[in-house]
Amino acid sequence: MRRLGRSGVEVTPLGFGAAALGNLYTPLDDEQAHDAVRAAWQRGIRYFDTAPHYGLGLSERRLGAALRGYDRAGYTVSTKVGRRLDPADGAGDDLAHGFAVPATHRRVWDFSADGVRRTLEASLTRLGLDRVDVVYLHDPDDHAEQAFREGYPALERLRAEGVVGAIGAGMNQAGTLTRFVRDTDVDVVLCAGRYTLLDQSAATALLPAAAEHGVAVVLGGVFNSGLLADPAPGATYDYTRAPRELLGRALRMKAVAERHGTTLRAAALAFTSAHPAVACVLSGPRSAPEVHDCADQFASQVPPEFWRELRESGLLPVVRELP
Repeated sequence: MRRLGRSGVEVTPLGFGAAALGNLYTPLDDEQAHDAVRAAWQRGIRYFDTAPHYGLGLSERRLGAALRGYDRAGYTVSTKVGRRLDPADGAGDDLAHGFAVPATHRRVWDFSADGVRRTLEASLTRLGLDRVDVVYLHDPDDHAEQAFREGYPALERLRAEGVVGAIGAGMNQAGTLTRFVRDTDVDVVLCAGRYTLLDQSAATALLPAAAEHGVAVVLGGVFNSGLLADPAPGATYDYTRAPRELLGRALRMKAVAERHGTTLRAAALAFTSAHPAVACVLSGPRSAPEVHDCADQFASQVPPEFWRELRESGLLPVVRELP
């Protein structure tokens, strides 16, 4: 277990990102979702991350139901605030936001103090829990000033009251997260897709700042939403179809991995988890077999020769923090 900053909250080095439980891209039934969580538990994963955004609350409901049979003291749960769910007429679906669910609610951006508390209360109801361990401000890219001025102080108060154990922000970019690290007292930041084999932009400022300030980093999107898990025509990169150049680069990396008796998935996980500022890497499995595969890849050793060839071929910049 690794501690999140100066908080008392601990996470396992490999965590479970529960966006897929909200029917990300395609439907998943309740049994498959529960099987995935059960497999994660069997493999020693004890950190589970979700959000209201994921399937308009479906991910939270499924995750809470799947964890109900386990000792609450034995696992860590995080959720997010900033997107309030208001009831809608239910007509149509939510595929425009990436989730194959009925449009029973609409998302309302709300980083106000009242919005933070209301959103967290609704999440606790969906999860069936009396507390969560970590709360992140979710994607405040276009609402940064309200998030810093109102949302973050609200999280500080919740932490001081003991309602949550650790607070932070989660985004798909590193710049604003670096500001959170330098200008606030967050315990942790969740950075998705910006420190991977294909994108090391978080290494410029965010990761060094986190190490300097004692803030933990959780990395999501370590496969860049699919391309590094299975590079093939039609693969996704940052939730859209991968550009041809990036697909070609990922395929070349995959070929290097195979030459050295490893997999691109193992290399992607090893690379992200090697940085000393990183406390946890989140996977996003849809099924029990995917959980077991990810756990196997995370535990496997990637040969030094693989990293050497990647650098010498120009496929990976020279970085200090290699496994």
